[in-house]
Amino acid sequence: MTEHGAALQTYNQELIKCLEEFKTKRKELLEVIKQEEEEKATLDRNMKALQEKIAHLNGNLQQHKQLCENYDKTIRETELGFKKIVESSQTLLKVAQHEANKFENTIAKHEEINGNYNTGDW
Repeated sequence: MTEHGAALQTYNQELIKCLEEFKTKRKELLEVIKQEEEEKATLDRNMKALQEKIAHLNGNLQQHKQLCENYDKTIRETELGFKKIVESSQTLLKVAQHEANKFENTIAKHEEINGNYNTGDW
């Protein structure tokens, strides 16, 4: 019976040793879990800050794109208006030149009919 008692005592010692190893491993694992949770919390805070920054940048980006579209529209409208002014100026110049030619032709005909007298009546 002493053999059984000795074997039982050896098993108990091995069991206690095994339990102590489990507790040590668990304590180490709890420390790893604590560090990982702290790292996760830090990353969560950083991610939240980055998401807020992205949201802010998206708002700014949208406003700037709208402003750029407004500039594009204003540029198009201004260029179109300027083109119309140039076309109107060309038309006005052609009309003025045509009228000037008509006056010159009328004067030339008048001088031809009345002779080339320089009386200063003009």
